[in-house]
Amino acid sequence: MSIDLIAYGAFFLTMAFTYAIICLGLNIQWGMTGLFNVGIAAFVAVGAYTSAILTTPDTAERFGGFGLPIAVGWLGAAILSGALSWAVGALTIRLRSDYLAIATFGVAVTVQLCMLNLQSVTGGAFGIGFIPRPFADLQGDALLFSLANCALMALVVLVLYLGLQHLSRSPWGRVLRAIREDEVAAQALGKRPVRFRLQAFTLGGAIMGLAGAAQAHFIGFIAPDNYMPVLTFQVWAMLIVGGSGNNRGAIAGAILVWGLWALTAAAVSAFVPPEEQARAAALQIVAIGLGLCLMLLLRPRGLFGEVSPLARLSRRTKQP
Repeated sequence: MSIDLIAYGAFFLTMAFTYAIICLGLNIQWGMTGLFNVGIAAFVAVGAYTSAILTTPDTAERFGGFGLPIAVGWLGAAILSGALSWAVGALTIRLRSDYLAIATFGVAVTVQLCMLNLQSVTGGAFGIGFIPRPFADLQGDALLFSLANCALMALVVLVLYLGLQHLSRSPWGRVLRAIREDEVAAQALGKRPVRFRLQAFTLGGAIMGLAGAAQAHFIGFIAPDNYMPVLTFQVWAMLIVGGSGNNRGAIAGAILVWGLWALTAAAVSAFVPPEEQARAAALQIVAIGLGLCLMLLLRPRGLFGEVSPLARLSRRTKQP
């Protein structure tokens, strides 16, 4: 196995892990609570731009350039994305799922327009470059640089997975599932669905912002085109393929769908003439759509679908 192949594998997993973080945030909102958020790109973008503004070098062309450490940028991204999620949730969390979807999509469009037009803050259509990258001292060695970043993202995913697994099994997580399944019954037990939904929506948005910051620092450049609605489609496909309501499914679905996206991109570059490749790139979305349809037909609950408490109880009672 060549060194270049290992380096590419590490690069591939690093990107897949950033999408896995977004999926974990969406799993809190949809998988555990039933909140239909189609404004994922907005919260990812806010996290990416926040961290970029906080950590990039000083520049006269736009606001920011504070040159702070990367860890501070990631923390600021999670906090600001969480604050935006709380503000959006406070206004829309009482809406039905279809109206909530429309509202969150409107937020995504608004954020994208802000990225394009607030040039003094976001750099406009040209975006923000020179974003510091973790382990920048290792960039001379492509293999070591890729492996170090991959290890960092794997650690972040592992910490989030363990923390969210603990939350899902805690009384707080059980309340979220109770509200998702039967809100009236949860209210009868003295729970306040609006408060718990708002908490879940805020936490999910903060995690998405963290993922956006991680992507920005790994790539080193961000622009409004990176946060189009196709990003929301990708993440939803990842969660559905992996299994909604299951944190392992969120991670596995992200890796699988990102692998399909990379494979179709390689196929387009290999078999399509260069002058047609820009148009043929739409085949990547077609491939994900076909894969999603096959998964829904063959395994409607995804690779690692959530097992209901009643199913677990029946399994235990059947055991001798």
